[in-house]
Amino acid sequence: MDAILVRGGAELNGEIPIAGAKNACLTLMPATLLSEEPLTLTNAPRLSDIRTMTTLLQSLGAEVQPLQQGQVLAMSSHDLTSRHADYEIVRKMRASILVLGPLLARFGEAEVSLPGGCAIGARPVDLHLKAMEALGAQIDLRDGYVLAKAPLGGLRGAVIDFPFVSVGATENALLAAVLAKGTTVLKNAAREPEIVDLVICLRRMGAQIEGEGSSTITIQGVDRLHGATHPVVTDRIELGTYMLAPAICGGTVECLGGRMDLVTAFAEKLDEAGVAVEETARGLKVSRKNGRLKAVNVVTEPFPGFPTDLQAQMMAMLCTAEGTSVLEEKIFENRFMHAPELTRMGAKIDVHGGTAKVTGVERLRGAPVMATDLRASVSLILAGLAAEGETLVKRVYHLDRGYERVEEKLGACGASIERIQE
Repeated sequence: MDAILVRGGAELNGEIPIAGAKNACLTLMPATLLSEEPLTLTNAPRLSDIRTMTTLLQSLGAEVQPLQQGQVLAMSSHDLTSRHADYEIVRKMRASILVLGPLLARFGEAEVSLPGGCAIGARPVDLHLKAMEALGAQIDLRDGYVLAKAPLGGLRGAVIDFPFVSVGATENALLAAVLAKGTTVLKNAAREPEIVDLVICLRRMGAQIEGEGSSTITIQGVDRLHGATHPVVTDRIELGTYMLAPAICGGTVECLGGRMDLVTAFAEKLDEAGVAVEETARGLKVSRKNGRLKAVNVVTEPFPGFPTDLQAQMMAMLCTAEGTSVLEEKIFENRFMHAPELTRMGAKIDVHGGTAKVTGVERLRGAPVMATDLRASVSLILAGLAAEGETLVKRVYHLDRGYERVEEKLGACGASIERIQE
């Protein structure tokens, strides 16, 4: 099994290209199911989750060309052979549930396994199912599968008022409503850049949608969608992760393709902690201001707030900041599983429910640690970059779901990091 070996202590200097967003690409790929014509995505990341979604779409009969050099993903759903999304594929990744809306909208039926993914809380799909029911679908749960059928004449537009913000449910509702009869209004909709990117792509395919980026999105259903070519938006979570690397280690790194509007709340916290973020013609340049970093308090919130997917990485940085930081996780329960591993490296972290108190230490110490989920895995690598001695991060198959070529990108900036076989 692969592991990542990090030898800490080196400053990082150079540039890191930021890939297309994993979470956006996984949402865009099921959109191919909505049309007989080809959908081509450019700037697609090369990740195991993208391969899993490719396998799922192929199992339904879609044609998906293997990701080519240059990150082009070409797909076509002109001749689907199945409406059944099998457990053996879906269990590997939560985003698989996003085939439900398109299958139901275009074909009037779908049979989708309940999904899996990272072990960071229950994350139920009830809001997805209630959205489909609001559009007129009949939903049955049987033997671990969602069995969905549209009424005669297809899905019908509706007002869907989400009781709380859900990115996935907003995406599934969008994917279903674009082919529904009449008007659909999504209230308390998610505002994430990945939602905006999906709407831009659907609009390129002929959908009629207004209000993306706000909490109310209006969709006027159309009879059919056509093909399109769409560039995947920059990955704001990978961007934030690599912005933390020079903050933790010292030095200056320019994140190519980075945009401040994708990470505004995060960049504000970095500034508060003593990290300078400068917009350039090519992206964002990051370096420490002066001396030791300062403790800051963080509360995770839906976009445009501080992202839950950067909480673990931020905690790694705050482990050596001066003072005591408090991190409050309001999006997912059970998302501090990286804390015990960081304490193995000498961090002082006290977790109570959804709150973690981090008291900074002068220096972390290298140790063997175990990744528990995707973002936790990269937080341990970041901590290893700042630690004395060697850190061995095990179970990095989590890492490969969301970060491409971590060793190459950090190594090019001076990090001592390598992938090894245990």
